[in-house]
Amino acid sequence: MRKPELLLPGGSLDVLKVAVLYGADAVYIGGESFGLRAKAKNFSRAEMEEGIAFAHEHGAKVYVTANIFAHDADLEGAAAYFRELSEIGPDAVLVADPGMFMLAKRNAPNLELHISTQANNTNYETCLFWHELGAKRIVTARELSLREIKDIREHIPDELEIESFVHGAMCISYSGRCLLSSYLAGRDANRGLCTHPCRWKYAVMEETRPGEYMPIEENERGTFIFNSKDLCMIEHLPDLYEAGIDSFKIEGRMKTALYVATAARTYRLAMDAYERDPKEYEEKLPWFREQIADCTYRKFTTGFFYGRPDQEDQIYDNNTYVNNYTFLGIVREIDGNGDAVTEQKNKFCVGDTIEIMKPDGRNVVTKVLALHDGEGQPMDSAPHPKQELHIRLEAEAEPWDILRRAN
Repeated sequence: MRKPELLLPGGSLDVLKVAVLYGADAVYIGGESFGLRAKAKNFSRAEMEEGIAFAHEHGAKVYVTANIFAHDADLEGAAAYFRELSEIGPDAVLVADPGMFMLAKRNAPNLELHISTQANNTNYETCLFWHELGAKRIVTARELSLREIKDIREHIPDELEIESFVHGAMCISYSGRCLLSSYLAGRDANRGLCTHPCRWKYAVMEETRPGEYMPIEENERGTFIFNSKDLCMIEHLPDLYEAGIDSFKIEGRMKTALYVATAARTYRLAMDAYERDPKEYEEKLPWFREQIADCTYRKFTTGFFYGRPDQEDQIYDNNTYVNNYTFLGIVREIDGNGDAVTEQKNKFCVGDTIEIMKPDGRNVVTKVLALHDGEGQPMDSAPHPKQELHIRLEAEAEPWDILRRAN
């Protein structure tokens, strides 16, 4: 049985470190150019070097995305970017565009090349094509079933790795090739600028009644006809292993550290349990289900893994997330008074009951006893995002614990 890696997103340097400490074997990140998440914080060169060093110190890998569909004006800059990546030394680069692949191959010959899901990898001949050109890994199209992935595995060399999304948001467009953002907002989703118009509210207009917009009502919020549910395969790990997948990928370079920590920790513990003993995994499955539901999500689906989903299974009738927890901050250090130092993310108050989320799976309920700002001044509440806080808690916190509050 192949032992898959657990691959998490890193939208910022802090999130990369959280992903590694909470169980990721590898993290995928974007630089400041040429990735499909231009609105993520992304990484400067210095941050990328620090993140890669941190990951390598903890036995994890870092992959950099350069998976836009390039125009001519992008090519000169892309070649220079690949030369820079060659110096920085991530473990691989993800590309989708054949031109970007050839640029990477010429300008960063020391780096592994992975073929992004955007390239629409739906059959073994496509995988063999990329392998012959020198690709190390193929990210399967989201539209494939487990049976199809297993068939691809049986027709490609053992050394060609398969990476598949197992958790996170789904795109309404085939392999993410969406034109809605370009058409409605002038921002090209295929060059990293998606405005997510699939999450907007729509109505219909009859052609002989221009200007009369009629809502397609299914509930009081309207109908969100382009939305899809979120993928979740935590209950189906045995089938993922059986399919021969080498990397279990979780979506979310725009997501918070709390989301990434929750997903990383849950899948890590579930995968470790399954690899030790499938019976242990089955026994702990209720806990895994409970924990993964602590991620922000839009209701779960198994996507295309068990065949083409019907409309009821895939399309969602609103754009509202299920949000069971509020992210308060990451513990940076413990100060000389024993207080947890953090950068505040959301408001909380003295006297609140919160949770300390730990990488080993523990969720410690505790009370906020006192708050001080960075100057040592006492506070009753923390209303200002990004403020340095020193928090006195009933329970013991440690660096890189995550603080959250149940909603």
